[in-house]
Amino acid sequence: MSIASSSAEGSGARPAPLAAVFGCSGPALTAWERDFFRDADPFGFILFDYNLADAGSIRRLTAELRDAVADAGAPVLIDQEGGRVARLAPPEWPAFPSAARLAEGTVEATRATARAIGEMLAGLGIDVNCAPVADVHAPGVTHEVIGARAFSSNPGVVAAHARAFAEGLRDAGVLPVLKHLPGHGRARGDSHETLPETDSDEPSVTAFTALADLPVGMTAHVLYRDWDAALPATFSPTVIADIVRGRIGFDGLLLTDDLSMRALDGPLGLRARRALDAGCDIALHCNGDPAEMTAVAGEAGRLTAAAAERWQRARNWLEAS
Repeated sequence: MSIASSSAEGSGARPAPLAAVFGCSGPALTAWERDFFRDADPFGFILFDYNLADAGSIRRLTAELRDAVADAGAPVLIDQEGGRVARLAPPEWPAFPSAARLAEGTVEATRATARAIGEMLAGLGIDVNCAPVADVHAPGVTHEVIGARAFSSNPGVVAAHARAFAEGLRDAGVLPVLKHLPGHGRARGDSHETLPETDSDEPSVTAFTALADLPVGMTAHVLYRDWDAALPATFSPTVIADIVRGRIGFDGLLLTDDLSMRALDGPLGLRARRALDAGCDIALHCNGDPAEMTAVAGEAGRLTAAAAERWQRARNWLEAS
């Protein structure tokens, strides 16, 4: 069931879901995972390459995930940006250009490419794509973990192509996730391995401001010394309130980047609690590790009324296409 066709049951008498998105360990659920997801009732799920085989097994997995929770329309996410960040990859699946390559062409071509990606995902039961990347490339500064995932070093070009990409996904019935707020373009480190630092990222703020009406976003695990010298954005009430919600004006549903990344410290449950207390709406945990998921579920709490309202607005945005 797609987001657009799911009902509003989750906002009625049914208890709110856990404010978390989880991964799973393989191409089919284990008995433990089925029991855990039934009891925890997470908001949604995310898939990685180790979950993905042929089209039939992926469709069975997405159906199995939704059957495991209370909401038959629970979102299923993936990272399918194009270029090197593509969980569905050749030879089974077509290769799509990176953001940098797309920005060499027209916004119409970017929208058409995103529509093709979205149609591929929708056919597999995947209805949320963690893309586009709206970080602004800073020549000589941007770490290769972003690299060609950024459309351009020009904020206007980034905003135009990122919007076209988001609209192309919407054309196919798939929700985009704007990332990485408030900007990973000037951070020199790889947040999968360490906590990147930068003074600020004004070019990315400019691009994100032009995209602030998009309905779903993801934080950056980056320390911005000019904005909060103590805490990375995902844990920082100051960065989320003053920069993401304030200066940028983003009022969509806000997911963390993967909480298991090495940029963050502390036990997984504490990471989830700190992120949600800072103003994130959803804790994202990707690797399917049972102990880590249990810890996150113990601290995440239920989706807040404000987050539920943002999610409803996201579904309305999708249905308005």
